[in-house]
Amino acid sequence: MSSYAKAGVNIAEGNRAVSLMREAVQSTYTPAVLAGLGAFGGCFDLSKAVSNLNDAILVASTDGVGTKTLVAAACNDYTSIGADLVNHCINDILVQGARPLFFLDYIAVDVLKAEQVAAVVQSIAGACRAAGCAILGGETAEMPGVYRDNTFDVAGTIVGVAQRGAMLPTDVSLGDAIIALPSNGLHTNGFSLARRLVDTVGGYHATPAALGGLTIGQALLAPHRCYIDEYTALQQTGVPIHALAHITGGGVYDNLPRILPAGCGAHIRRGSWSVPAIFDILVNAGDVSESDAYHAFNMGLGMLVVLPAAAVSAALTCLPEARLVGSVVAGEGVTLQ
Repeated sequence: MSSYAKAGVNIAEGNRAVSLMREAVQSTYTPAVLAGLGAFGGCFDLSKAVSNLNDAILVASTDGVGTKTLVAAACNDYTSIGADLVNHCINDILVQGARPLFFLDYIAVDVLKAEQVAAVVQSIAGACRAAGCAILGGETAEMPGVYRDNTFDVAGTIVGVAQRGAMLPTDVSLGDAIIALPSNGLHTNGFSLARRLVDTVGGYHATPAALGGLTIGQALLAPHRCYIDEYTALQQTGVPIHALAHITGGGVYDNLPRILPAGCGAHIRRGSWSVPAIFDILVNAGDVSESDAYHAFNMGLGMLVVLPAAAVSAALTCLPEARLVGSVVAGEGVTLQ
């Protein structure tokens, strides 16, 4: 065993991880990708991905999945955590009207296990392929002493493109309607609170009747949805979109006001959408106040779409799972009634 391996860093295992993930990464390549896996930097030919370079605006975002990694480790399930990361990042640039071009990932572990890292990257690759997004680069770091036993972290950076004249938000005004696209569950936020409540609901392997056969762990690991297909469908139908709000950390109270102009607030109607059962289980078990619940969790509101009231019927016909949940009103902030 090498001195480096004795210190806790296994270079050979790292190389094996790269070998296991190579095919998945390469499956995301588009004609715009110029440098392959193993290059020091990824190269991307923008002219092959964007039809109107003169009007193109690059939009970038970086994020992680928080302590959902601890749930994945506790359940020994790494099959969707990478998709969580990618879809979160895609949604974050989608709210500005941008479509993804390429993605870079970062995975840090206590002790590198090639199959585990490969499973995460394969999950990342699957989500990237679904969105037409290339994995342009990545880093796997083995950091004994920084991470505890069987812990890891994953983060990513996405770069997308929008046409200047089609960027969001735009034209948001009083009387606009707000429709909601549902979440699959917690997505990637609120897990520090959820983990604190897990023991009170029977642990990760408990199967409350309300979950329809799923365990608590499976419900918590439900993948973060990507809303690019719904956005595309609305565009193709001709529905005018004024703004999108991705409901992440801070919940609806903190995220919806970010896309509203000065003097505009939002009214959200209770009972106008279905709240996934996992939220009711956690909130009731922890006696969590409504204010705390709607700040920590998305409560079933995955993405909010602001559009003219006259376009609601067309939008709901286009997206049957969407629900009309509120409107833009005079004032500030969000009221939930």
